[in-house]
Amino acid sequence: MSRFAVTFDYLCPFARIANEIVVRAQEDGGPVHEVQWRAFSLSQVHLEEGAAPVWETDPPPSGVLALQWGLAVRDRFPERFPAAHLAVFSARHDQGRDINDPEVLRAAVASAGLDPREIARAVAEGHPAKALADDHTWGVKEHGVFGVPTFVAGGRAIFVRLMQRPADSASARATLDRVLDMVTGWTDLNEFKATRTPR
Repeated sequence: MSRFAVTFDYLCPFARIANEIVVRAQEDGGPVHEVQWRAFSLSQVHLEEGAAPVWETDPPPSGVLALQWGLAVRDRFPERFPAAHLAVFSARHDQGRDINDPEVLRAAVASAGLDPREIARAVAEGHPAKALADDHTWGVKEHGVFGVPTFVAGGRAIFVRLMQRPADSASARATLDRVLDMVTGWTDLNEFKATRTPR
């Protein structure tokens, strides 16, 4: 078992792959990892200097409402978070739906067995916006995070792009173990990037 954090923004297809791998790896039957799911807003990264943070604006920029819904589930219903997390990613990347639309988010959390009214109330109360501010600031200030997905473990933060969704929980576990070994076990590695992606 290892302890690590992984960042996410529902807008990013690579964050979807990495986060799905982490969720599916936990279903493999092996030791369960202790995972911190940390939101990171790509919209915040692309703000002009001096603009109000995305967690303070109304209406929120692209992807921010979805992050708030995800964080509301993470913090209030952690046992349902993996299913809701994957449902929001699926709405965006499989179904091509607009995750800025509250009705899309309602359907996603309902598919994970949650009452969408409870999640909407939690978002309206404002805690998820604060949680987003805390997560994003933690990533940037503590670990130099600049994008998603970033794995944080053993004092290192590594931006990782994986190309394949997991075929099953065993392949997810193998991929996650390899990533974590490179993050924590090979401290000489700074960058390893393919110049071309064979397809």
